[in-house]
Amino acid sequence: MLNSSLSKKRKFYEAFMKVLMFISVGATAALTLFIIGYVFIKGFPNITLNLLLTSPSYLSENIGILPDILNTIYIVISTLIIVLPLGVGAAIYLTEYASNKKIVSIIEYATDILSGIPSIIYGLVGMLLFSNNMGTCLLAGSLTLVIMNLPTIMRTTQESLKTVPQSYREGAFGLGAGKWRVIRTVVLPSCIDGVITGCILSIGRILGESAALLYTAGFVHILNTQITALMSPGATLTVSLYLYAKERGEFGVAFAIAAILMILTIIINFAATSVQNYFSKRRSL
Repeated sequence: MLNSSLSKKRKFYEAFMKVLMFISVGATAALTLFIIGYVFIKGFPNITLNLLLTSPSYLSENIGILPDILNTIYIVISTLIIVLPLGVGAAIYLTEYASNKKIVSIIEYATDILSGIPSIIYGLVGMLLFSNNMGTCLLAGSLTLVIMNLPTIMRTTQESLKTVPQSYREGAFGLGAGKWRVIRTVVLPSCIDGVITGCILSIGRILGESAALLYTAGFVHILNTQITALMSPGATLTVSLYLYAKERGEFGVAFAIAAILMILTIIINFAATSVQNYFSKRRSL
């Protein structure tokens, strides 16, 4: 009789937890779909060729976001070029080469703290370190974003390196391979998923960052050449979204920029997933 009562309570508890988890998943999915749908419904009618392919003109009150799109591309590419080698290299050293576990734990603790610092503080630090020395420009904003995203790249790559079985390394060492050759040909190909994940997270944070860039990159809507762009001030899409919505009250343009940012995020995630699947299939062969 007692066992029957406990069995009924356990079944009721399991059913209750299943319903609770189903509600949680449904609420999360519904909220995500609502935000995406709301932004697309509000933004798509305002996306025009004139908006995408022209520069803003304050004399004719023409609104164009072509400089903002190009500035966003410049910021993303320049930040990734710097942060990926630094982050992956630091993770490789901490995981494969560093022997002092105490120092490694201190560095890991410091990176965890850095990943939780508000972006506005990074903006102030970037303004003092970079903008005061090289002026307000895209390069100053890019270097600030490098500091912001370095902990993300380091930790995701480091955790991915730890998932590689030690037997892989021992087998390669047994065949006479050196330390770097083992890392380059065995360890890194086995954890490429983690590197791509860190890259996706970094791109998402770069695309969505505005507070730090307001202090370092500026908010100028000027079309620069590829050579002079990094040393010139400029607004990214997120900064432009803030300016059009808050300063000028152009909510139609703001929603159009938000829709473009979502499209860029979806494209980047799809491309990164495709690359991840390609390396996964290649590794399984």
